[in-house]
Amino acid sequence: MHQPYYKNLLTQESGLPWVRLHGVKDYLDMVQILEKFPKIKQTFNVVPSLFEQVEDYNNGLVKDKFSELTKKPALDLTKLDKDFILQNFFSINRERVIATFARYYELYLKKQRGQEFSTQDYLDLQLYFNLAWIDPSFRQNIAELKKICVKERFFSEEDKHIVLEKQLLILKDIIPAYRLYKENKQIEISVTPYYHPILPLLCNTNIAKEANKKTILPKKEFSYPLDAKKQIELAVEFYKQRFGAAPEGMWPSEEAVSEHILPFIIESGIKWIVADEAILFKSLKLKKRNTALLYQPHLLKRKKGQLNIVFRDRNLSDLIGFNYHGMKEADAVNNFMEHLQNIDKAFKGKDTLVTIAMDGENAWEFFRNDGHDFLGLFYRRISESDFVKTTTVSEYLKLAPAKNEIKRLSAGSWIYGEFGKWIGNPSKLKCWEWLADARKALEKAKHPVSELALKQMYILEGSDWFWWAGEDPDGSFDRLFRLHLANFYELINQEAPTYLNP
Repeated sequence: MHQPYYKNLLTQESGLPWVRLHGVKDYLDMVQILEKFPKIKQTFNVVPSLFEQVEDYNNGLVKDKFSELTKKPALDLTKLDKDFILQNFFSINRERVIATFARYYELYLKKQRGQEFSTQDYLDLQLYFNLAWIDPSFRQNIAELKKICVKERFFSEEDKHIVLEKQLLILKDIIPAYRLYKENKQIEISVTPYYHPILPLLCNTNIAKEANKKTILPKKEFSYPLDAKKQIELAVEFYKQRFGAAPEGMWPSEEAVSEHILPFIIESGIKWIVADEAILFKSLKLKKRNTALLYQPHLLKRKKGQLNIVFRDRNLSDLIGFNYHGMKEADAVNNFMEHLQNIDKAFKGKDTLVTIAMDGENAWEFFRNDGHDFLGLFYRRISESDFVKTTTVSEYLKLAPAKNEIKRLSAGSWIYGEFGKWIGNPSKLKCWEWLADARKALEKAKHPVSELALKQMYILEGSDWFWWAGEDPDGSFDRLFRLHLANFYELINQEAPTYLNP
């Protein structure tokens, strides 16, 4: 479960609403579904920068433009407000979500035709954008939301405020729900380095060449391994405060790993990490896929101690993440169960660990009913199966400790076993060079440097700014990165470089 850090540290405003909207669509119901399936055990991974922002909403410490423009009475909307709403309030899957609400789809078509919106149209659109992002289970089970769904159109300002009020109530339940399911031992919670950085590239951008020799490197090397260490330490401390114990598992951001980051993870007390199968085969110098090695944990014994590592089955993970939304739920689940049966037959009933590791939120928007129909059938079939059962990673390692050792862990991520998604193209290289300039400016700044300036630097090290650089359809992540950078220079009392000027 992941979102980058959107909040402007100087104004307390969030540039984008995705923490709030994914919060009401995915983070709570994904764990609550398990109440119906007590045999299903899962490992959920949380990113501290996401949960921190959820807490900010809970405590009234953040505003986002989308919610502020929703609160504004439709009669008082300016032309700029209306333009923003028309541009942004259809930002959700058209076929799976917008089209399931007759009135919302009507407004979508009206916009496509370039027709003029009435005040009531704007009011209905303000409400529908926020209502549609709320998970179907809440729309069906919260009486006030159900009533609004039945009403369908001609909403009032009061209706709109009810939707926003229920959103905040859902957000407040997220962290307590994870704590409860963890205490009940139905889930394990692993953690990611605090602001979701690509750890190997923080250690040294040259490590990208280890994963792919053809990678083009930035002109200015970024090499701050102690920042990687700090991002890990901050995450472990955040976890302890929220869940009352240290985490046993870590999902390195984007499953990006290298030999260089292992001492920091081991020193933090983490017992296991997860990576993509491509890293296993590269580490063992195997040219062919070997499932006998894939379907077991491995051991990383190093000077600082030892660490377990499990590798995800990329094919099975991607089937759920990217393919099954286009199939009927029964066909998709049948297909998955066939894969598991084939694995069971291939290993003649021997104990095997099949690791499915995938994004916990983005896939469901493309499924019917936000994935509930698929997940309900999937969990039921697994629960009733006589040849497979679910387990958490830590639970499995206690029963079947890793035996095979990996002498050197290859560098790479879940995307093609390399780092090309975050480094290499001209826009991404420019971001690394700007970050290197800022990090050097921090070293030269008058000390003591404020905690807020350090926090801003760690935010700038997050993976998403580099992911979207050169690939950002509306430029929103580019603007946010520049804003965070400009704020950083202000926080260390230095003039921002001219290239950050709007």
